[in-house]
Amino acid sequence: MIINFFIPELNNHDVQELWFQQDGAKCHTARATIGLLKDTLGDRLISRFGPVNWPPRSCDLTPLDFFLWVYLKSLVYADKPQTLDHLEDNIRRVIADIRPQMLEKVIENWTSRLDYI
Repeated sequence: MIINFFIPELNNHDVQELWFQQDGAKCHTARATIGLLKDTLGDRLISRFGPVNWPPRSCDLTPLDFFLWVYLKSLVYADKPQTLDHLEDNIRRVIADIRPQMLEKVIENWTSRLDYI
């Protein structure tokens, strides 16, 4: 995935100012993965075992606001889906129903935290 899609896409852009962040999933932190990303991004990799260690579950630095995840999860599981199809339908419906104003508030909240730190 990294070799076939991510790195070629990066080559289409000016990456000198780009910082790449990923979580601590094992597939993201495998030696081969970290090596490829370091070769491509140098010190601009924020990852477990990368040049810059990302603080796990940092509510100040997580782009997707925890409020939004909790809110979406509460709606997706409100009727206790019993099948994968039901779960998928709920996910699609809940995401489609997100109002732009809510996303604007989430972004506003996140950027205000970035300003603070």
